Amino acid sequence: MLGAHRVSTDPDPREEVTLDPADWADFRRLAHRMVEDMVDHLATLRSRPVWQPMPNEVRDSFDQPVPMKGQGAEAAYRAFATNVMPYPNGNLHPGYFGWVQGTGTPLSMMADMLAAGLNPHMGGHDQAPVLVEKQVISWLVQLMGLPAGASGLLVLGGSMANILGLAVARSSQAGFDLRQDGLWGAKARMMIYASSETHGWIGKAIELLGFGHASLRHVPVGPDYRMSVRALKEQIQADRASGLQPICVVGNAGTVNTGATDDLRQLARVCRDEGLWFHVDGAFGALARLSERLRETVNGIEEADSLAFDLHKWMYQPFDVGCLLVRDGDAHRAAFARSTSYLRSMARGVMAGGLPFADLGVDLTRGFRALKVWMSLKAHGVETFGRLIEQNVDQAQYLARRVAAHPQLQLLAPAPLNVVCFRFAPGRMEEAALNRLNEELLFRLQESGVAVPSSTALAGRFALRCAIVNHRSVRADLDRLVEAAVAIGRQLVHESHGSRAREAG
Repeated sequence: MLGAHRVSTDPDPREEVTLDPADWADFRRLAHRMVEDMVDHLATLRSRPVWQPMPNEVRDSFDQPVPMKGQGAEAAYRAFATNVMPYPNGNLHPGYFGWVQGTGTPLSMMADMLAAGLNPHMGGHDQAPVLVEKQVISWLVQLMGLPAGASGLLVLGGSMANILGLAVARSSQAGFDLRQDGLWGAKARMMIYASSETHGWIGKAIELLGFGHASLRHVPVGPDYRMSVRALKEQIQADRASGLQPICVVGNAGTVNTGATDDLRQLARVCRDEGLWFHVDGAFGALARLSERLRETVNGIEEADSLAFDLHKWMYQPFDVGCLLVRDGDAHRAAFARSTSYLRSMARGVMAGGLPFADLGVDLTRGFRALKVWMSLKAHGVETFGRLIEQNVDQAQYLARRVAAHPQLQLLAPAPLNVVCFRFAPGRMEEAALNRLNEELLFRLQESGVAVPSSTALAGRFALRCAIVNHRSVRADLDRLVEAAVAIGRQLVHESHGSRAREAG
């Protein structure tokens, strides 16, 4: 008989616990201290080294057994302040030029705190945070010049946005029910085309999506590091003649090595003529559209079928927040949407409207990344971000001019946007020796704490690579970089001559 069973009323001998503080006033004091310390950290960045090696005792502190008993919030914060906060990779610092990484802003730091405090589940639901993300996507669609019907999703970063964009291309261009049959349904190998300068995400994507590396054509670039449109057309025709199925061309807006941007208009035209999907990797370069002066650099990006870019790069946001935009919202949903009874949309209540973001990617559980972007755009405005991007490009041109004018420095590639590649070249020297010298120069420059460039290889030459994407950087920081690079380079040459003299003696 329904309800005839007996429910036990025996008390649980364990005391019920919570992770909320026992004393909110004590926690408030600690929280204020955390905020004050982080604001001090940001306000005094310039007074500290860009990067510093960790002492052995700091490294050893992370080799401890798992804490079975808690030490309390104060002790946990003390460990952070002592062993973590002083030793990041330096990307917030105005002298950091190593990689295109998020520099963060004080407002966005606080927005992330607000987002974590509210802690909404961003798969969907009938809630204001969902409207925040929808509005951010709507703004980004408008800024990138895509039509009003385009869809979008905020994700971890550019790699994930690019992979999801390629997944939509695969689903849309396959010509059969790929979600049902998988790649087994393909009558011919599907082919993707990207320049030899495309970021490494493309390799992971073709593996993860089941294409395999035999499906990727690396199209050569010219001396300006832009994809050769002629070589692309020839490769597509050759593949069709071999019975293969071209499906997608990947264009670059700001390559990782040199900041080059492919001729996006020409690539869009090729894709229209050939019936191919046009995807643009705009990791940082897409945001040049925020500047009226630089917009023509990425002309044609508005013709993309899908576009990936990072707001934690050239919109200066803290990690992480990338974006995927797709011109055809129906094609986007068709690639990922699923229907399950326990997640279906309801007429009223919390599930009114369903879980729209879950239908646009692989994640069901998502954090409130949109809040920092929403607050930043409201607080600063698009024009401010456009001006900062122009400022970074002007700084890159200034650095390129300083390098070109110095008799012991050599510019190794054009600098069309915000990436400058150069090396110390003191005179007649074999390439292998020059490469070794500049690699050691890089190590010493980073270890000095004065500046942090990264490196790349261009035509077999080791290059110091400076990517300028920091709203805090000024030209004096670039002057210090050049002066330190020259001083360290000369010291290395002096040491080398002394070593040879000792050997000869």
